[in-house]
Amino acid sequence: MVTAAQFRKLALSLDGAEEGSHMGNADFRVGGRIFATLSLEKEGYGVLLLNPEQQVGMVSDAPEVFSPVPGGWGRNGSTRALLAKVKPDMLKGALQTAWQNRVEKNKGARKSRSVR
Repeated sequence: MVTAAQFRKLALSLDGAEEGSHMGNADFRVGGRIFATLSLEKEGYGVLLLNPEQQVGMVSDAPEVFSPVPGGWGRNGSTRALLAKVKPDMLKGALQTAWQNRVEKNKGARKSRSVR
């Protein structure tokens, strides 16, 4: 089990991570871009921005913990982590994956801007 405070602490332990706010909900960013949120905290979830393949892997490995966010966001990889059931080490690994995705996307965005 992980609390929202522990989710926050794990997210902020990643290199360059900062807390922000989007639509009144806590989010976690690297390079100014979101990789995780507590937008579903009231429902008992943290949210990770994964790619669809990573989401499928996590959901199949731990369906009692991970599930797609309902709707289009979920189809694009946004994944809920059930705070009451996720273990800290499992969440840390999932957060690192989401963080790494964002770091890689940020690098790609900088390269494409410098090419113009």
